[in-house]
Amino acid sequence: MFIYILTCLLIRFSASVQPKFQEQTIDNNISIGYGLAIGDVDGDGRPDILLADKKQFVWYRNGDWKRFVMIENLTEHDNVCIAAKDINGDGMVEVAVGAQWNPSETTNPEQSGSVHYLVRPKDPTQLWKAIELPHEPTIHRMKWVRSSDGKYWLVVLPLRGRANQGGNGVGVKMIAYQFPDDVQKPWPTYTLDSSLHLTHNFDIVTRGNENQNGLYIASKEGIRFLKNDFSKHKDSKTEKLPGIESGAGEVRVGKLSADKNFIATIEPMHGQELAVYLPGIDAKRILLDGNLKEGHALAVADFEGSGTDQIVAGWRVPNKDGKVGIKLFIKKDISGTTWESQWIDENGMACEDIQVSDLDGDGKPDIVASGRATNNLKIYWNKSGK
Repeated sequence: MFIYILTCLLIRFSASVQPKFQEQTIDNNISIGYGLAIGDVDGDGRPDILLADKKQFVWYRNGDWKRFVMIENLTEHDNVCIAAKDINGDGMVEVAVGAQWNPSETTNPEQSGSVHYLVRPKDPTQLWKAIELPHEPTIHRMKWVRSSDGKYWLVVLPLRGRANQGGNGVGVKMIAYQFPDDVQKPWPTYTLDSSLHLTHNFDIVTRGNENQNGLYIASKEGIRFLKNDFSKHKDSKTEKLPGIESGAGEVRVGKLSADKNFIATIEPMHGQELAVYLPGIDAKRILLDGNLKEGHALAVADFEGSGTDQIVAGWRVPNKDGKVGIKLFIKKDISGTTWESQWIDENGMACEDIQVSDLDGDGKPDIVASGRATNNLKIYWNKSGK
């Protein structure tokens, strides 16, 4: 029986489809491409692409990929992040944005950071209206989160705490804004955590083991965890994850097997190392690549149809080989201790951000990436099995 099971598992791994991608440039004139989101903007049932560019928030219509400006010149300094999700169930995303990107200013909220909710017009191809929400300086990342009580929250993560320089001083205030019935009225706002001193990005897990569902935060102190029942535990501290305490800038949680997850990171912040942590009392660290340069983009998904996830990583500054790009990392054994890589984009994408979604409805996840120095926005269509 043991030999039979082992043989079946080996067949499964050997028979998995090697992912293939076909790239399409949909914009070669973006300014920076700070942040991406994916969701249905116009209600046609197809996911569109939303982009936080230097001075404009824009969206690209699925199909013809025509570009529409939502709002521009919102603040004096650059835009930096965007979050999109269908909150009210009407089939169209609600959109929040962060701007006034001035990371060296950590004390004055008028000169650093902003949070706005964008009110859609009847025709979403026209300009949207912004509602300003209270904020902390150095707002950097945001996501819509559904907590365990069913309520939706906008969770916002600054880069630094107030008056914090070099990751020292006051902790970062991770803020949650409860989505109200009337967006024009004040939004209930809470501090979820203020124990970390330099944060960069976070991921949300809402599947599988209930104890593993929540927010995973990349910080100077390593990867920290906050359960998704956070609406019941406001002002609580994040939990340490034993063995995952190296400073990190990016984090994503992927499916290792039917009942186990792995954690992928880019270390340190804007770092050169892509690592994966395997579950255990003390997580086992596997270095996948040490030749990134300003690694700034990370995603996980099952691109090959194997039932487990692969890792996509991008960096924005030429590495020691003089290359920028995006690579895919595929585990080659059941335990996840052995991985191999392949190029998705070799030297054509100085990657600032990555998102993954099935854009054409064929059941396979596609990749969207924005390029900083390359000033481009690309879709990498998943052509695996063709």
